[in-house]
This record gives sequence, C-alpha cells and structure tokens, in this order.
Amino acid sequence: MKYYDKLIFEISRPGRVGYSLPKNWSTDNGQQSTDKPDGSLSIVNCQLSIPKVLLRETPAELPEVSELDVVRHYTNVSNKNFGVETGFYPLGSCTMKYNPKINEEIAHHPAFSGLHPLQSEESVQGALAIYYHTARALSELTGLADFTLTPFAGAHGELTGLMVMRQYHLLRGDTKRTRVIVPDSAHGTNPASAAVCGLEIVEVKSTANGTVDTNDLKGLLDDTIAGIMMTNPNTLGIYETQVVEIARLVHEAGGLLYYDGANLNPMLGASRPGDMGFDIMHINLHKTFSTPHGGGGPGSGPVGVAAHLVDCLPNPRVTFADGKYKVESGKMKDESCGRVAAFMGNFGVVMKAYTYILSLGKGIKHVGPIATLNANYVKESLRDAYYLPVDTVCKHEFVFDGLADKSTGVTTLDIAKRLLDYGYHAPTIYFPLLFHQSIMIEPTETESKETLDDFIDIMHRVAEEALSDPDMVKSAPHTTPVRRLDETTAAKNPLLKYRDLI
Repeated sequence: MKYYDKLIFEISRPGRVGYSLPKNWSTDNGQQSTDKPDGSLSIVNCQLSIPKVLLRETPAELPEVSELDVVRHYTNVSNKNFGVETGFYPLGSCTMKYNPKINEEIAHHPAFSGLHPLQSEESVQGALAIYYHTARALSELTGLADFTLTPFAGAHGELTGLMVMRQYHLLRGDTKRTRVIVPDSAHGTNPASAAVCGLEIVEVKSTANGTVDTNDLKGLLDDTIAGIMMTNPNTLGIYETQVVEIARLVHEAGGLLYYDGANLNPMLGASRPGDMGFDIMHINLHKTFSTPHGGGGPGSGPVGVAAHLVDCLPNPRVTFADGKYKVESGKMKDESCGRVAAFMGNFGVVMKAYTYILSLGKGIKHVGPIATLNANYVKESLRDAYYLPVDTVCKHEFVFDGLADKSTGVTTLDIAKRLLDYGYHAPTIYFPLLFHQSIMIEPTETESKETLDDFIDIMHRVAEEALSDPDMVKSAPHTTPVRRLDETTAAKNPLLKYRDLI
C-alpha cells in the first residue's frame, strides 16, 4: 500500500505537528484567553465560557502529521472520489446533472454566505427577495399557486405536503380521511412519509406497462381516502397517460393529488403538474435545478399547492407588499399545517436554483425534451444487448431487467461493478422493485452525444464480456482503489473507528 493510501492515523508520527499556537493565544480582535480560578476557559470581554466539566483532561487522540502530509493525504483521497465533474453519472431516479460553476460563485458571494438567520428583515431584503422570486418562478414552472421553500429535502417536502393534505381535510371536518393511496412502483419515501404523518397506506397496482391501474384505483376510492401520491413520469420512466382521468376519479371521491417531484426534470418545458390536476407537490431543487447532492445533502424540497390550499402551507412565509419583503405567518395562520423547520430552509440550495433558473431563462423549456431525447437514444441503442421490460417511449430514464442472456449468471450488480473499471459511475440497480434485476439509467440533458455514445459502447462491451468471460465480470471491479466488498458483513458489522482496524 502506498504511503498516502493509508489512513491519516497510519501515517501519524508522535511529536510531528503541522501548526503551532502561542501559549497565550488571542482571538481575531486581539482579546486574550485566560484560565479562570475554577479551571474553566474564558476569553476576556467575550461571551465564550466553557465550563470545566466540559474541558478535556487529556489531549484528543488526533493524528500527528506535518502540513505537507495532510495536504498530500487529503488530495489523494479526493482524487479517489467520483462525481459529475469526474465522469458520467447515469444514476436513475437521482438526476445527477452538471452544476454550473456560476451557481456556486453566486451562492458563495459574501453578501449571501455571510448572512445569519436571526438578522432583521431590513438587513436581509435581498435574500428575502430571492426566496420570494424563486417561489414565483417555481409556481410558473409547475402551474401551482404558491410555494414554501422551508423543507430541507425531498422526503421532508413529502412529509410537509402530506401535512398540508391532512390539514385541509381536518379543516373541512373530514376526519375519516386517514388513508393515502400509493402505487406499487412508488419511491420508498412515499409510504414512509405517509406513515410518519400518521396516515395509512393503501397500495394501488400497476398495469403490465408499469402505469397506475385505473380499474384497481376505482375499487380503492371511498370517503376514507385523503389522496394519492404519484410520480409522473413514474419510476419506470413512463408517462402516466391516464393522469387526467386519475385526477378526476380522486377529486370526485373527495381526495387530493400529491405529486412526487423526484421525476420533474423531463417535465420542464413539456408539462406542468398543476395542469395535470395535482393539488400538492414537492420539488427536489438539488435534482431538477442543478445543485450537487449525494451523501445526505445538501438538499431542498420546496412544496407547492393549488390556490385552495395556500393557507394550509407551513409558516412563516415570505411576502411582498409596499415595496418591502416580510417574513410572516399566512393571513389565515390558524389554517396553516404548522411549522416544519426552525428557520427558512436551505438558503444556499435555493440560491443555486434561482441562479440556474435565471441563467437558462426561457431556455429552461428545453431541459425536459433534451433529457427525454438522451434517455431514448441510449435505450434504443442498447436493445441488442439488453431487453426492456416495458417496450414504450420513456421519459428521462428507463429500466432494463438485467442482461437478456442470463445463462452466464452475471447479475445487475456485476454489470454495475464492471462499469467502474471503465470510468463510469454505476446506474441505479435493483430499483424499482417491480423487476428482479432492475438497472435504471438516467443520462440527463447535460451529457453530450459523444459521452452517451461511449457509454453505449461500454455497455455493449460489458454484455459481450459477460458471455466470453463471465468470471471476470463477476469479480469486478479490478482497477478501482477499493475492490469488491463484502457488503453484507460491512452492513451488519461496520468498522467505524480507527481503533477497530488495528
């Protein structure tokens, strides 16, 4: 193992340091630290005071390395990471599109990055203006009346949207409406969010082509149904052509339609959820509106509603009147579903989304069509090596049920691992659960034809390798910093501390 491939603790040497602080260190404004008689630490004329009981009696067990070793170690670690800027990232359902650098530059401008959520309204008028106009832009793009930007992630947005749905029915005295219909092809967060909201999940089946079975739906509708959660296009990347009929059926039964915005990307410039009949939706700003994400963040899940649900949105909200932006509760604050976060959401992600929207301008109408074109181009180009479970035009993504020839025993997992050897991130595998060997590919609109052609060529090559040398594919990856892991053991007995490794 190379020196810098080791853990930072493994290259540590006693007594080696990369920094030093004076014994009587000072704060930035020159105020010195002192040791108080009771043993606690304070800073003269400052509010910082650390009680003795919280102070360490022995130094922390930190690695002892030089500054150069630190720089080399973490630079090498960063080079082992894979991201959109490293190569093609066709992660289905996740919309891993390129994040233009101007988004980062604007969001990191000191005028924005230096703000504090407890500042007065007068001192943050610019930030409030961005909140307000981002919500207006999202309303225009989705066909819904108003948005809250407070939720911190897509799942948080789902929960918020369901809280709005529940509040709407409670205000009307419809206390029996405690059940939510969820398609069997839905994202896993849909039933999870409904359960957290205290609602019962009712599953509606899919037809042979993967769309909602309206005949099955009709038998589920009664006066206990609060609404239905749908993704359009669905998790197979197929447009729900019966969505208007579904909206009619659910509305006539007294329920509401919730739009899971995870697959909104192919809809930009093509169709709006509000026009389809949806009453509530969340948007993954970190997907459709080009903020990088992964590893749990950063995220943002704004929730939009139709006009008759605006007063049920969570408080507070940003309003504009008499030339001034304000943070206030809705006019009918007693109708609000409550509060879902301490402050106003993830401002950095909102800032990047707003920059993205303004940068594209009217060109944003091409996002969905190009994403759809790219997905269908890849799908049709791979027909000879794979087979489609649903033979129809897809939207932004598509799903294969593994290799057409399964006699070699090469699985979807093997294909994904082998792609890593060729410098491509693996697509989403084993989701959706409708198929045993699902592999979901989403190229997004930001990839060039040359990149897609190379990916298609490599997918063909892997399919050929599965026939000529299946053992080699089954033991992939061969060139990555970390080879194939024992994932079961890693999940059941993870080693999370350095001391566990020695």
